[in-house]
Amino acid sequence: MSDASLAEIAAELYTGPAEDFVAARNALAAEVADPALAEQIRALRKPSIAAWIVNVFARERAADLGQALQLAQELREAQGELDAPALAQLGRQRRALTNRLADDAVTLAHARGGRATPSTVEAVRQTIAAAFFDPDAALAVASGRLIRELAPSSAFPLDVDAAVGGGHLTASPAVAPPVDEVNARRERRKAERAVRDAEQELVRAQRTRSDADRDASDAARRIERLTGRAGELEAELARTRGLLKAARADIPGIEERTAAAGAAVAAAEEALAAARRLLEAEG
Repeated sequence: MSDASLAEIAAELYTGPAEDFVAARNALAAEVADPALAEQIRALRKPSIAAWIVNVFARERAADLGQALQLAQELREAQGELDAPALAQLGRQRRALTNRLADDAVTLAHARGGRATPSTVEAVRQTIAAAFFDPDAALAVASGRLIRELAPSSAFPLDVDAAVGGGHLTASPAVAPPVDEVNARRERRKAERAVRDAEQELVRAQRTRSDADRDASDAARRIERLTGRAGELEAELARTRGLLKAARADIPGIEERTAAAGAAVAAAEEALAAARRLLEAEG
């Protein structure tokens, strides 16, 4: 029998009741006629509880997991393109979707009689999150044949043989979306980025126009104020010039009065001197 048959047997075992794994594995190995395949089946290792929960979820909620793995590919593309806005958006979607899928996986395991401690729930969440960071981790999670939980901080590329049982992994449509679909999402992100850039440019232009309008309004108020002040100064200058003209017109009359007064003073002085001399002569 082929590796594909071994993979099918492994997937069946890794999603069966966790407590029955060893007995089910040995029973299947005993039923197989091919000694080599029987030996491979007996060599399959029992999955951890967290790995079993993820395996059950991958088999029974393949569509939900496929959505997560497609988002994982978009996240990696955004990282490669250094598209910060798209990266932030996809990161938020990733965290929300990871938490939801992990909760759904644990709920599904409980429905099948499984039990999960808080540390196991966190291991499930970390395993699903790891699929967002590495294509091999995504394949391993989607296979339904995990032996142990994964972690996003683990060294990549993933050691598939140590993490997955039942033979080699192959890409599935859930992990590898059609190229046209990927290109369409990439083009949409470019268009969205162009819209964001245009919106930001519009905001900058509107801010510049607002500043210019404010400056124009301030200038108009200054002109109005200074125009009023200039009118006041021009009226004051006209009044001052009128007074100056009148003062200049008075000068000839003043000069005549000054001359007449000077002559009168001189005549009075002469009369006083004559009266003094007469007084002295009679004494």
